Amino acid sequence: MAIPALLAAVLLAYFVVPFALFFGQVGSADVLDGLGEPATRDAIGTSLVTASISTAIATVLGVPLAYVLSRATFRGKRLVEAAVLLPLVLPPIVGGVMLLTVAGRHTPIGAAAAALGVPLTDSYAGVILAQTFVAAPFLVVTARAGFDDVDPRLEEAARTLGHGRIETARRVSLPLARNAIAAGIVLTFVRAIGEFGATTMVAYNPRTMPTRIEVLRISRGLEAIVPIALALLAITVVVVGLVHLLVGRSGRY
Repeated sequence: MAIPALLAAVLLAYFVVPFALFFGQVGSADVLDGLGEPATRDAIGTSLVTASISTAIATVLGVPLAYVLSRATFRGKRLVEAAVLLPLVLPPIVGGVMLLTVAGRHTPIGAAAAALGVPLTDSYAGVILAQTFVAAPFLVVTARAGFDDVDPRLEEAARTLGHGRIETARRVSLPLARNAIAAGIVLTFVRAIGEFGATTMVAYNPRTMPTRIEVLRISRGLEAIVPIALALLAITVVVVGLVHLLVGRSGRY
């Protein structure tokens, strides 16, 4: 295990050292005063609300898609799989530009939504559109891996007992894949709450935490971003911890 442990330690150090050095160099920043600024509080609230909604949308739509990709065989399946992966390989800014071609104010969909009083750009809806576009693939890919690991024979046994496909998925497939789905939810949320590129293209306002960080960096320097960066890190740690706790509890029953 010496060689794998050494290689793992190198990568772990690569992850941790930049955090330690960054916060060590700008440790004199006043965190409480920074978090007390109204614009920063608004950005934190916006990110929490929009990332939660984006994650919920990705879960409701992505888990069924993951199940279909895992269990069904149909013409064009490879194209669907490629479509799911596209937002992962595109630079987020390019993804934002693509969203503007669909939901921009001068597009048919964007104009119709604006006429109804629900603009899809520079709004909460725009933030959610951008976050969902870049983050939902993480849930689909991870949940599909979980469904792939479920033994199809268990589902066949449930079917022989008279359960339909939906009931079988609810009673057998979803519980057995819950850890992978939970991991996908975590990845989706943290990706959504940290999204910057697509969000700045579709909805620079209202400000999210990443856009607020960029504004502070440009206007005040690195020290000014420490409070909101710490808040972003703390939210991520809390979410990961809660999901692991809930999954662990559900696994004991």
